[in-house]
Amino acid sequence: MTKNGLTYADAGVDIDAGNTLVDRIKPATKRTARPGVMAGLGGFGALFDLKGAGYVDPILVAATDGVGTKLRIAIDTGNVDTIGVDLVAMCVNDLVCQGAEPLFFLDYFATGKLELDQAIRIIEGIAAGCAASGCALIGGETAEMPGMYHDGDFDLAGFAVGAMERGADLPADVAEGDVLLGLASDGVHSNGYSLVRRIVDLSGLTWADPAPFADATLGAALLAPTRLYVKQALAAVRAGGVHALAHITGGGLTENLPRVLPEGLGAQIDLGAWTLPPVFGWLAETGGMAEAELLKTFNAGIGMVLVVDADNADDLMANLTGSGETVYRLGSVIKGDGVSYKGALL
Repeated sequence: MTKNGLTYADAGVDIDAGNTLVDRIKPATKRTARPGVMAGLGGFGALFDLKGAGYVDPILVAATDGVGTKLRIAIDTGNVDTIGVDLVAMCVNDLVCQGAEPLFFLDYFATGKLELDQAIRIIEGIAAGCAASGCALIGGETAEMPGMYHDGDFDLAGFAVGAMERGADLPADVAEGDVLLGLASDGVHSNGYSLVRRIVDLSGLTWADPAPFADATLGAALLAPTRLYVKQALAAVRAGGVHALAHITGGGLTENLPRVLPEGLGAQIDLGAWTLPPVFGWLAETGGMAEAELLKTFNAGIGMVLVVDADNADDLMANLTGSGETVYRLGSVIKGDGVSYKGALL
């Protein structure tokens, strides 16, 4: 007896589309290959050879993150090409703060209905972020879950694993008098977007309107991808004199910098050391934000802070500038706790 009953596709899950996606993203993942990668996509697990990557006595470091409600803007505007770069950056920029080199990355992409072209654009962005940070995209999961997500919605998570030789972990040897070097951000990055979206609602603007602070639509300007600091930061660490790194994400300078300072030491920052980027000025003015709130919600124009030996500060500034970074001498490590500010940003 022949049965013509329900299929998985009838329930909203297209296995063939998932297989097609894997085939179509293989060229992108191949571009991220690096020493240590042992197997491609399609297996039940991904293999990586630490000796093949050049490590003798490695310590593994792992990080996971997402991009928060910045996804809402990407979905609503249809501009999903760089959200994958954000996903990678949020993970690998954290890894490097431990002194680790990112080695491989896995992504989790969940949606109600798999739209092949959209998924490929997203994963191409993930691959671009991996390639730019020397990290191999060696696996992931694409989950089609009808009934769990509204039409067109999706979610992303990322998982990065890195390594360092034993004894090379950071922070280390942070001391009073160390200099704080700030690396410029490329905008809001991937934190604070629930507040960003609330402020945009208050402004009365749509994502398609011209941005008041940039030569782009508001949606495009606010989707500027998170800057990748991996290769530049690792080069600085290898040059010597770097005692700590702090990725400035949710919590801003106020909350993230103390995470890398030992008990009894704080940071003093001169708010006149850099100019607040226009996007933050617009957000603060439109939302009526106090300066203190701005500094503990957004990166305020500083995406990464290096805590460095005072004797190495000038050389490290020159090296970082030479690698394409905009570098600011923000202040220094002092006795105390937390972050104190002098001057004004707004």
